[in-house]
Amino acid sequence: MPMTANEIEHLIKEAFPDAVIEIRDLAGDGDHFAAHVVTSAFKGKNRVQQHQMVYSALQGRMGGVLHALALTTAVPQD
Repeated sequence: MPMTANEIEHLIKEAFPDAVIEIRDLAGDGDHFAAHVVTSAFKGKNRVQQHQMVYSALQGRMGGVLHALALTTAVPQD
């Protein structure tokens, strides 16, 4: 059973409580999502490290229950 946008957001919020998250269902099939995640936890991290942090927050669901996630990340603007 595929994940919902709410489930993805919940897992990311659990790991990064201050995160601002925007999730879109790219294909309308509940299987291909795009997520934009902004959190202060990314400060000092490069893009690869930021993406790894988000994938870690998804607790192993990436590539399984969650088929595809186009991910963009950012640090909040002060």
